Amino acid sequence: MTDWLIFFSGFLAGSIRLISCLFLISRLLLAQKPEKKSIVVVLAGAGVIAVILSVTGSGELYGMILETVLIVLCAGYFQDADIRMSLFAGIFYEIGVSFWQFLFAAWFGVIFRSPAFLDYGTGKGQIAVWCIHLLLIVLTWRLLRRPDMTGKEAFRFAGAIVIAGFLAVITLSEQTVLVMEDDRLDMWTLMAVVLMMSVLVFHIKSQYEMEKELAKLKSEQAELLEREYTTLNNAYGINAKLFHDLHNHIGVLRQLLSHSKTDEAMQYLDELQTPVKEMMDTVWTGDETVDYLINSKAVTAEENGIKYQVQVEFPHRTNLQSADLCAILGNLLDNALEAAKQIPSSEQRWIQLTIRRINQMLIIKVENSFLTLPVKINGALKTLKDENGLHGWGLKSAQAAAEKYDGMVQVSYAGNRFRAVATISYQGVSVE
Repeated sequence: MTDWLIFFSGFLAGSIRLISCLFLISRLLLAQKPEKKSIVVVLAGAGVIAVILSVTGSGELYGMILETVLIVLCAGYFQDADIRMSLFAGIFYEIGVSFWQFLFAAWFGVIFRSPAFLDYGTGKGQIAVWCIHLLLIVLTWRLLRRPDMTGKEAFRFAGAIVIAGFLAVITLSEQTVLVMEDDRLDMWTLMAVVLMMSVLVFHIKSQYEMEKELAKLKSEQAELLEREYTTLNNAYGINAKLFHDLHNHIGVLRQLLSHSKTDEAMQYLDELQTPVKEMMDTVWTGDETVDYLINSKAVTAEENGIKYQVQVEFPHRTNLQSADLCAILGNLLDNALEAAKQIPSSEQRWIQLTIRRINQMLIIKVENSFLTLPVKINGALKTLKDENGLHGWGLKSAQAAAEKYDGMVQVSYAGNRFRAVATISYQGVSVE
C-alpha cells in the first residue's frame, strides 16, 4: 500500500482508539462525557502522533506511549477525571487494543496461511487493523447504550474478553501453520495475564470504594440507632409524666374554671398540648432506623422551610436489614433535602415521602422540588455538592443495598418534580 494510505489509516485508527478510550473512562470513572473541545484536541493529537511515527519510523510502542499521555491529559483537563485512574485505564486500554489487534492478525494469518497479515503496512495487515477498530466502535456504542450496566455485569464482560484473549494466544502458540518468534508469543501471553490482573485490580478497587461507603453508612446507622433510643426514652418519659400528673392537671384546670379564669385555663391547656403534639407529629413504623430517618429529616426540613409530607405503610418483622434501609432511605431523603433547600422561595420547597407495601414488595418513593436540572453522566446522576469525598456514592450505595433484595433504584424528573423510587422485595420473619 502507498505511504499516504498507511498514514491516513493510522491517523483514523488512532482517532478511534483515543475517542473510544475517553468514552470508556467517562463510564468507568463516572467522569464527564467527551465534548467537542476534547474531541477536537484528540483528533489534532492523533494527527500529530501519526506524523511523528511516520517521520521518525518509530514502532508501535512509542505510539502507545504518546496516545496514553494524550488520553490522560484530555481526561483530566476536559472531563475532570482522576489522573491516576485515567493513567491506569489508558495504559491497559492501549495494551488491550494492541493485544487483540495482534490476535486478529495472527489468526487471519493462520486461517489464510499468510504471514502478511502480521505486517500492518500491507493491505492484509490493514484488514486485521480495521477489524479490531470496527469491533471497538461497536463495543463502545454498545457500552454507551447500556447506562444501567452494573459493576458486576461490567466485570463479567471485561473478564470474558480478557479470558478469551488469553485462550486465543495460548492456542496460537500450539498452531504450526504460521511461523512466529517465541519471544513475541511469550510477550503477548504475558500481556494477556497482565490484562486479566488489571481487570481484577480495577474491580477490587471499585468494590473497596463501595464497601468504604457502606461502612460509613453503617457507622452512621449505629449513631442513628443510639439517637433513636434516646428519642424513644424521652417520648415514653413525657407520656408517663403526663399520665402520672393527670389528676393534678385536672385539679388545676377545675380551679381555674371555677374562678372563671378562662384565658388562664386555655394557656395551661396549650402548655400541656406541646409535648402531646410532638408525639402526634412523630412517625412510628416499628423499625427504629426508619423512624429516626423519617423524623430527623422532618426536623431538617422544618429548619430549612421545606414542606414535608409523609405517608408510610411499613411491614413489621421482615428480613430487611437496618443498614440497608439506612443506605436506601437515608440517601434518597438527603438528596431530596439537598435539592429542595436550594430553591430561594420557601413556598416552593417541598418533599413527599411515600412508603407502600404490595404483597412482598416494598416501594419507597421520594419526590421533591428542585431548582437546577440534575447533571447526568452516562445515565448516572452526579451530586451537586461541592465538597470532595464520597457524596457521589450516595445513589450507588442505595442501588447496591436494593440489589441485595432483588430490587432497584430508579430516578426521573419532569417539570420541577424529581422522583426517586426504590423497589425491594422482602420476606416476613417469625419471632419465637
